[in-house]
Amino acid sequence: MEDIRQNRLPPPQPLPPPPVVEDIPPYFRCPISMEVMHDPVTISTGVSFERANIEKWFFTYNKKTCPATMQIIVNFDITPNYTLKRLILSWKMNESCSSASSSSPRPPSMEYDDVVALLKNIELSPFKASSLKKLRLLMAIDDVVAVGAKPIFVQANGFEVLVGLVTQIAICESSNFANFEACEEALGVLSQFPFSKIEKLFELLTRPEAIKSMAIVLQRGSIEGRFYAMELLQQISKKGYDYNSLSKHHAIDLFKSILELASDEIIKKASTVKMTDSSIATHCRYGTLFSSALELLIEIMESSKKCRLLLIEAGAVCIMIDLLPDSNRSKCEKILHVLKLLSDCAEGRLAMAEHIMGIATVTKKMSTSNTATKIGVKILWLICNYHPSERVLEEMIGCGTVKKLVGILNGDGRSSSTKEKAMKIMKLHGSFWRRFPCFPYEFRDYFKLIN
Repeated sequence: MEDIRQNRLPPPQPLPPPPVVEDIPPYFRCPISMEVMHDPVTISTGVSFERANIEKWFFTYNKKTCPATMQIIVNFDITPNYTLKRLILSWKMNESCSSASSSSPRPPSMEYDDVVALLKNIELSPFKASSLKKLRLLMAIDDVVAVGAKPIFVQANGFEVLVGLVTQIAICESSNFANFEACEEALGVLSQFPFSKIEKLFELLTRPEAIKSMAIVLQRGSIEGRFYAMELLQQISKKGYDYNSLSKHHAIDLFKSILELASDEIIKKASTVKMTDSSIATHCRYGTLFSSALELLIEIMESSKKCRLLLIEAGAVCIMIDLLPDSNRSKCEKILHVLKLLSDCAEGRLAMAEHIMGIATVTKKMSTSNTATKIGVKILWLICNYHPSERVLEEMIGCGTVKKLVGILNGDGRSSSTKEKAMKIMKLHGSFWRRFPCFPYEFRDYFKLIN
């Protein structure tokens, strides 16, 4: 009995408290997987998702709705949500710091030492990419945490160091892979600074050699590098950069780079080819780049008529017409907008009129939306008013342009300005088209009334 008492088991200890569930902000979770997002992107409904999840929803399962709101989706463009990504990065860093009881807030001197050490290593070391990646992470976190890395970067002449790296690939035509990778990473750091607040960065990046370097990255860079270069060029345009200050050679090189990016075979096929899971991300990111390239072209042309002439010389009209047939609604409207701006110039109208598929392609895509109809009629009006050759007018009756214009005049839901332009086209050339046997019989009397 004594032995039993001595070997008796100790009384049961109380169970440990259940682990505290991490307090994750709900907007950091992907609405599809409910996991914290690593690469958040935003769709046309304004909701953000993890990139892989929403791409699978759209392009593997072929869904046409928003998973969160169940709205019907027409525009399948996917836009990176860099602000949300930085917020999540910052939150993760704060969580890791708070979980370590011995850790304490980093003093400003440590932050200063980190930035200065990275910049020195970037200047002196032949292996710059890893230091640039660390610097990019520091800059991203500084957007949402008052650590002060960005002011330190500016004080330590970080802009000069990084722009110097960027321009190397323009100065040294035979740059090796390491230099090219360093240039892309440098662009990634610089893209995190708003031009609206920093005049110095704007001055450095609008130098001809910097513009040339970004054009080279658009042509030969990785997807990430192209995104960074495109984002910086868009910021430059929005800041009001005068592209007329570039020499003709530099300007045409830049415009060719943007056009080549827009006409990439991967981009053209992205929305039409059946994709495997492994190729979805690449195709979708190229699709986003395509939209950005079109937006940049529009911004450039709206600011300068001289640039429109240089874009025409670079082959913009032919490229846009080739891209138009396979475009979805959003991209179609942007391409037509580009063609309309080009058609404001005599050289652009002539190129449109002489292209064997120009009028037919614009006519076919006018049915895409009311906006496409409005822009398409403007293009046709410019061609009919300034280049009404017999070949052009015969092409318009043969490819169904005339029938579509009459339909616009008879239909509802069109703006008065669109109908007015369609009427002007009919008054100018209705008598010519009435002579053709393919002219719709039911519209002959209608043409007598408007002439």
